[in-house]
Amino acid sequence: MDGMPRDISAPATGNPLRRLTLEQLRRRTSMKWRTYPQDVLPLWVAEMDVPLAEPVVRAVRDAVELGDTGYPAGTAYAEALAGFASERWGWDGLAVERTAIVPDVMLGVVEMLKLVSGPGDPVVVNSPVYPPFYQFVGNMDRRVVEAPLGADGRIDLAVLEDVFGRVRKGTGRPAYLLCSPHNPTGTVHTAQELADVAALARTYGVRVVADEIHAPLVASGATFVPYLSVPGGQDGLSLMSASKGWNLPGLKAAVAVAGPDAADDLARLPEEVGHGPSHVGVLAHTAALRDGGPWLDALLSGLDDNRRLLADLLAGTLPAVRYEPAEATFLAWLDCRALELGDDPAAVFLERGRVALNSGIPFGTGGAGFVRLNLATSPELITEAVRRMAAALDRR
Repeated sequence: MDGMPRDISAPATGNPLRRLTLEQLRRRTSMKWRTYPQDVLPLWVAEMDVPLAEPVVRAVRDAVELGDTGYPAGTAYAEALAGFASERWGWDGLAVERTAIVPDVMLGVVEMLKLVSGPGDPVVVNSPVYPPFYQFVGNMDRRVVEAPLGADGRIDLAVLEDVFGRVRKGTGRPAYLLCSPHNPTGTVHTAQELADVAALARTYGVRVVADEIHAPLVASGATFVPYLSVPGGQDGLSLMSASKGWNLPGLKAAVAVAGPDAADDLARLPEEVGHGPSHVGVLAHTAALRDGGPWLDALLSGLDDNRRLLADLLAGTLPAVRYEPAEATFLAWLDCRALELGDDPAAVFLERGRVALNSGIPFGTGGAGFVRLNLATSPELITEAVRRMAAALDRR
């Protein structure tokens, strides 16, 4: 497989998921490719197996050649994000004056939660959910309270209302950390669902902080709705970034956005938070949002193809694994409970199949028996991953 040909000089509109060989990918020194031995196929952490979009490469190259590697400044990132939001989501309500640059989405989440809650206060999450929600919230001396998703992978409003009612009875300032689109299920919350969430939050005095990092990565046929755009969302805070959409997690930067009624909260953000993002990261993210649309469209088309491919492979090779192609993200949430591999099937697939997937256990309640598979790779590597998963069952 290492010799599969790829042309990384292909046109910007070509599928970026088909342009790198396994040999080229193994030259990378990032977490995805250096955590496990070389005989392990890594389809776990949220890094994409793609060359960077040309506008991003150009922006980084120009900055390095100029020595423009100082501290971040200005509002160009927020302006580019506002333009992207208007073009892609039909949302003209992203006001640049109600934004701030932050080091990345999760550190931005921490700073937003500091603005609207206090030590020991509850933070509601919809499990199963991105594991750093638990880690970061716990490390900032807040208390995670789960409101599990429904069996359909969507927000269960009755459960959420019950949890909001319980956290409101205590002292302090409760918050709700919304993952939208949701990781790991890839669910895209509808405008009505988000409006219902906003109404509940207002009723129970719960402040909403939305992690919207996967917003650019919506499948064909689905529509992303910014939380701050729905009725009742005016006092919300959102974190957005080009990080996931253009594979820029190593070029740290994100934007915090406040609704009109949360402007005073954001104004209390300490100035030094804005010193944390990488200036080169800000330049790269800005270029992606302004000029990386064709590259993103090619990626989205490739991800649509990969979702269909994975569904077909599982149906033919591992029919006991339940998989519903997601509406967003480049992640697949696989229900492996019928395989009877215990709570952590990822450990079995790693040990016996030499393929690395994310264990569902760290995602909280509802994650046991599941694995998360990263679809942002070539069709050949997805095919090989499923082959290895099937082989792991044969070795029991």
